[in-house]
Amino acid sequence: MTTEDNAEELIIPKDALVFIPLGGVGEIGMNFYLYHYEGKWLIVDLGIGFPGDTMPGVDVMLPDPSFIEKRKKDIVGLIITHAHEDHLGGISYLWRSLNCPLYLSPFAAEMLESKLDDAGLIGRVDLRIVDKGTKIQLGPFGIEFISLTHSIPEPHALAITTPAGTVFHSGDWKFEEKALLGEAYDIQALKRIGKQGVLAMIGDSTNVFTEVAHKTERDVRESLVELFSHYAQHIVVTCFASNVARIESIAYAAAQNGRKVCLMGRSLWRVEDAARATGYLQDTPEFLSEDEAEELNPSDVLYICTGSQGEPYSALSQLTQRGNRYPRLGEGDVVIFSSRVIPGNEYAISKLQNRILATKAEVITERDCLVHVSGHPSRDNMKKMYDIIKPRIAVPVHGDLSHLLEHVKLAEECNVPFSFAIKDGEAILLDAENPEILGEAETGVLAVDGNRLVSIGADVFKKRRKIIESGSAVVTVVLTPDYKVVGDPHVSSFDILDKEKDDILSIEMKIKLAVESIEETRRDNDDAIKEVVKATLRRCIMESHGKKPMVEVHLVRL
Repeated sequence: MTTEDNAEELIIPKDALVFIPLGGVGEIGMNFYLYHYEGKWLIVDLGIGFPGDTMPGVDVMLPDPSFIEKRKKDIVGLIITHAHEDHLGGISYLWRSLNCPLYLSPFAAEMLESKLDDAGLIGRVDLRIVDKGTKIQLGPFGIEFISLTHSIPEPHALAITTPAGTVFHSGDWKFEEKALLGEAYDIQALKRIGKQGVLAMIGDSTNVFTEVAHKTERDVRESLVELFSHYAQHIVVTCFASNVARIESIAYAAAQNGRKVCLMGRSLWRVEDAARATGYLQDTPEFLSEDEAEELNPSDVLYICTGSQGEPYSALSQLTQRGNRYPRLGEGDVVIFSSRVIPGNEYAISKLQNRILATKAEVITERDCLVHVSGHPSRDNMKKMYDIIKPRIAVPVHGDLSHLLEHVKLAEECNVPFSFAIKDGEAILLDAENPEILGEAETGVLAVDGNRLVSIGADVFKKRRKIIESGSAVVTVVLTPDYKVVGDPHVSSFDILDKEKDDILSIEMKIKLAVESIEETRRDNDDAIKEVVKATLRRCIMESHGKKPMVEVHLVRL
């Protein structure tokens, strides 16, 4: 074998088939997968993640593309399996780093269009539309797009074929026998691929702890029809904006109860536009604007809102705030969470639900009633897929470590010869007889902080968390040429010190005495003086407040 030195710590044989996840393994979200063969690279998905309350001031996280960016001249293409944010949401942020053609379904292309517009990339990205059953050749990779079912239109699994073998990349999926929206899953294509022989399966792990999914989207639709009939006032439903089948089910159930539907939230309108543009929601009446809905009686309208994960600026969150946003929730109203809780969002969702309850409106979740089913495969679905595909190697993705380890056990139960629970960055050689971990590629996580991308390990985030936990203070000290403090130091703090002037004056006096007590040999050392000021202020605040704040010292010499 000839070799290609891909990184100082990672040597990849040039003619080896290698899989490297740069995101989506060990977490839910940020799906970003690489395939290597004959010196060329194929990318599958480029998604975002959500930090919850762990990253103050940050709404979106992204996988770090540095490893593949260094090799972008050898990228043959980027394939999007489906239109969920955790699979395509990173394109508008990171495409400039990759600058390669994109292959995606018509619905995914419509969903991506507005994001590209916002990022100033309209007309610059090479979008190539593919349909179910499409076969393309990208360098040494032959790809077949296989229709599956999921909670969004047009999800595709990928059969990726090379001279070294075929990889089945599942994407997000489940076996839904009578899908309400879109194509049925292509069982004949799956059986054909399995019979031809599959080297490895890269598979969804999200619902590996669920033995059997007894209910379907059709069951949810019927449940919603019954549920809505019990309420005569405002009905508000929140769901994942991209779940077009759920939006259609909610609209159907509303119509059965004599209600028109109002959409609240920009992302819902984006999805509605994309769905209608690609032939979906054809039997669903046009949705109302908020102004149109306000003219109707509460019993004649139903609201679908963004905000199922407790997002602070979502439409649902705004309904719980004081102000004139309509509808104004109160006794007799109900808010239905037609969604699951994404891990990490539990606290934000709980806070939002408590605010709703404080209005005296009722809250209904999947714990109370059949208002949601997952779009991911339960164990019985996964066993069926393994029985069809029969891979020699199983590599679980799309889950945290507990999901991956449980998926490995399931693959072993299904008599898969080799199973690997890997982590982001690990490069696995997909070899029929001797698969192995070759090493680790450069990986990481970026945060969208305002209009820039910053590593989550950056000092700015450490300081931000420190400020939230312990507060902050700024001290200004002015020194004369003979090292005397001019006047008193000035201490300011917006988030920890009380405004009593006597307390601040006392601290300022202690800082002045500490500075003037510094030994003569250290008085020309600005860093030494700043450390004395910082230590004095922290000691004072620890004594009075029990906190060690972040301290910034401004030292001015006349």
